Amino acid sequence: MQDNSHELFALEKKFWQSMVDTDTDTAIELLHEPAFMVSSHGSMKFDHAGYRKMAEQGTMVVKSFKLSEMEATFPSDGAAVLSYKVHQILSPRGKSEKVEQHMTDTSTWIRDGDAWRCVMHTEAPASTAKGGDTGQR
Repeated sequence: MQDNSHELFALEKKFWQSMVDTDTDTAIELLHEPAFMVSSHGSMKFDHAGYRKMAEQGTMVVKSFKLSEMEATFPSDGAAVLSYKVHQILSPRGKSEKVEQHMTDTSTWIRDGDAWRCVMHTEAPASTAKGGDTGQR
């Protein structure tokens, strides 16, 4: 099985940068249709039009990000799961105030012909308690 970790890490970063740049078309090129997202707001399934509406009309916008501790596993040649930490700065749309978040994210990517597409993304607040990482993987 081929290790495409570097390619997938680059795609994940490209997706994040598309949010900062408000480049919805690039993000949509990287998304499977439909895709899922799970966060503190619940679970949602969306198509490309639904993502465009979230990206262009949502209440919060991503201003900057830093990904770290990126890991990948490949359950099959056509599937990959990424896990990483993200430090993100968000702002309410149209406002200058900033919200800083430290999150733990996962993304599941699948092969769609010659391209990788993100089919599932999860995010949860990163543990701030000492010993929060149990070391179990």
